[in-house]
This record gives sequence, C-alpha cells and structure tokens, in this order.
Amino acid sequence: MISLRPVTPDNWRFRLKVAPEQEKYVASSTVLLARAYAYREHGSHAFVIYDDEIPVGMALYCYYFDEDERGAYDFSQLFIDERYQGRGFGTKAAEMILDLMRKDGRFEKVTLCYIEGNDEAWRLYEKLGFTHTGDSDGDEIIMEKRL
Repeated sequence: MISLRPVTPDNWRFRLKVAPEQEKYVASSTVLLARAYAYREHGSHAFVIYDDEIPVGMALYCYYFDEDERGAYDFSQLFIDERYQGRGFGTKAAEMILDLMRKDGRFEKVTLCYIEGNDEAWRLYEKLGFTHTGDSDGDEIIMEKRL
C-alpha cells in the first residue's frame, strides 16, 4: 500500500535515485531536500513515498506566487527509484499529493514543469489532468491543473 510520509531525520538518507538516463530530467534527492529547506517559508512539503515499509521515491510541493501575487501549488518534484518504476507508484503518489492540495484548499491551481523529452512525465501529468500553458522556462515545459 502506497503512503506519503513527511521527510524526517529518520528517513531522509535513503539512497533513492532514478536510472542514469533519467538523471537529466529529475533532480536528486539531495536537491529535493535543499529545495524543501529553501522554500520552507513557502509551504514546502517534502515526502518519502513508501510501498508498505519500503521507501520507493520522493516528492515535493510548495506554494507559488506569480508577479500579481496570485497563488498556486507548485508540484516541484516527483520521482520513483529506478528499482520500483513501472508499478504505478508515481501515479498513485501524485494522486495522493493532489488530494492533499485539494484538502488544504489554499489555492485552486497546481503548476509544474517537466523537461522537454521526458515523455513518461508528460504522459503521467496529462493522465492526471494537467494541460500545457504554452509557456516554458528554457527546456522546462509548464503545465497546470485546476483543482
């Protein structure tokens, strides 16, 4: 059974990583933790994704405000360790995170971006109801979803 557990002193050191060919698309767990710390005053929520008691991935979201101070959730990162990919863990964890955002109710929109060429991420986010905004940030393609 998939669960999300906040990152704690007891679980942050797991050696979770994607396959070498995916590294250009996903930041490491160390970068995820650094982002969580950097955005701690912006509602950062970092999770270890578990399958029962086995850590299988990590995820992060925080709050985002645009130049007009309109807010949204920023689904900053999601990855499943290379040993556990292809089992639906990413989809289930993403659905659970979106449910947390809905329950929080602070914002009506979620934004995220994926790196061009990461077709697996694109398929996942489209399946979850995200659509392209038409904007990009370098090689990062921006998507959004209304909650």
